[in-house]
Amino acid sequence: MKTKSALIVLSFVVAIIAISSCKKENKTAPVRFLLTDKPADYDSVNVHIVAIRVQINHDDDSWIPINTKDSVYNLLDLQNGITTLIAQDTIPAGVLQQVRFILGDGNKVVVNGVSYPLDTPSAEESGLKVKIGQSLNETLNTFTLDFDVAQSISDENGTYKLHPVIQMR
Repeated sequence: MKTKSALIVLSFVVAIIAISSCKKENKTAPVRFLLTDKPADYDSVNVHIVAIRVQINHDDDSWIPINTKDSVYNLLDLQNGITTLIAQDTIPAGVLQQVRFILGDGNKVVVNGVSYPLDTPSAEESGLKVKIGQSLNETLNTFTLDFDVAQSISDENGTYKLHPVIQMR
């Protein structure tokens, strides 16, 4: 009888350990990032997005790369509710603190039919950061990043500079 009781207790302990080990799985959250733009007075504004990285939780200084399509986007094509998918992936669950855009060298602005390089200070190295501060769900998390071109580009003696103003919607 004691053997039977010991077997039952042992089975119960093994079951509890198995259940609690399943709960320790790392949860993930699917995310996707869309890009849109507010109207501006340029012929076109082309931004070359090479990569996107995210930072989860404040206590983690690491940046997680997101599956990103390396492309040039004319921001003026993304007005009046039009969006485009720029990245989608599954990342660890937690609080999405920041998103970092790494830009390439295909950035330009066209003014009155004339194309000018768009100077993007440090965006090709450290990237453009956007603070998010939102908890991620286990279901699809969609973030629409609204690029305000009118406020983001300045003409400094014929040199056009990008100082991005990006809001999350």
